Amino acid sequence: MVNCSNTVTLLPLDSPGRTALQGKTILQVLPALEAGGVERGALEIAAALREAGARALVVSSGGRMAAGLGSDHITLPVQTKNPVGLWGNAARLKELIVREGVDLVHARSRAPAWSARSAARRARVPFVTTFHGAYGARSAAKRAWNRIMVRGDRVIAVSDFIAAHMHEVYRCPPERIRVVHRGIDAAAFDPAAVPARERAALRAEWAVPEDARVALLPGRLTRLKGHAVLVEAMWLLADPKLVAVFAGSDRDRDAYRRELEAQARGLPVRFAGHVDDVAAAYAASDVVISASVQPESFGRVLAEAGAMGLPVVASDHGGAREIVRQGETGWLVPPGDPAALADGIRNALGAAGSALGERVRNHILSRFTLARMCADTLAVYEELL
Repeated sequence: MVNCSNTVTLLPLDSPGRTALQGKTILQVLPALEAGGVERGALEIAAALREAGARALVVSSGGRMAAGLGSDHITLPVQTKNPVGLWGNAARLKELIVREGVDLVHARSRAPAWSARSAARRARVPFVTTFHGAYGARSAAKRAWNRIMVRGDRVIAVSDFIAAHMHEVYRCPPERIRVVHRGIDAAAFDPAAVPARERAALRAEWAVPEDARVALLPGRLTRLKGHAVLVEAMWLLADPKLVAVFAGSDRDRDAYRRELEAQARGLPVRFAGHVDDVAAAYAASDVVISASVQPESFGRVLAEAGAMGLPVVASDHGGAREIVRQGETGWLVPPGDPAALADGIRNALGAAGSALGERVRNHILSRFTLARMCADTLAVYEELL
């Protein structure tokens, strides 16, 4: 997945939590701190807590993102699913809660949540979970394993789609659910913040002609992201002045990449691999595609692209329905339908311009910012303290 730096900007928050959380200690627990949206969210909330005058502790098994927390990171093997390991972690976490004077525990993943809930209950402190995705739930055993994520005193859903899933599949009481949409850094994802030379350099790296337009599909190379659907749409569009760029890691996906390359032979399709500066990638593009064949829990790519003033074309399911306003800020199309995707791309490119860009950016900044996500999360903590 394309991503930005792991640096987290400290944000001044004008929220009720700023006073209520003063002097409190909040513990977040997650499996590791290597990379990803869950991990970045934990760091963003830790930064917001510090700005609110609280102490922010994070427990994980470690990773390259842990360095930014310094002594506020505690390494424990909380990634384990072994029953003996879960029991041991519960005891370690309970000891940590008591020793550090933790006022609230927030678990962000299933394995650590089993240990964290036991520890929080034994230490008599509030317990919060975040339900980040629609976990697989085909068997009774799997549903039982997943159910820990709806057993918080408050359960944060990252979208209305996930909130409905929690209620329908796990019967989570609506009064315990709080929807907190994921948020993007409005300063980092600002078209004015990307120098023209960086945009030009990236287009040159992708071998995009000066008079061509770019349809960007960000995301790791996996069938779930719908790369093959975009390739078929490119055949239908038959536009030599439109270049499709797949920006995302293809690690351990060699066979799938070869399959896509064969499917796209003769088309202007580029495999860009991992891109460090995703804001520059958006700036170098004209339309952003989210062709996922399964519902996304939120759709961070759509929010990031919108903040950059770009129209988007997305599969009509999951969290995308909450981000995209049909025909106003983007186009929603049936999942797995190349003809509909091609039509959506035509519409988006036909409407692209400064007026659309301003409308799209204003829409995202009104609902899906990092500042709002942090304030809403801290407000959940405040309810319980």
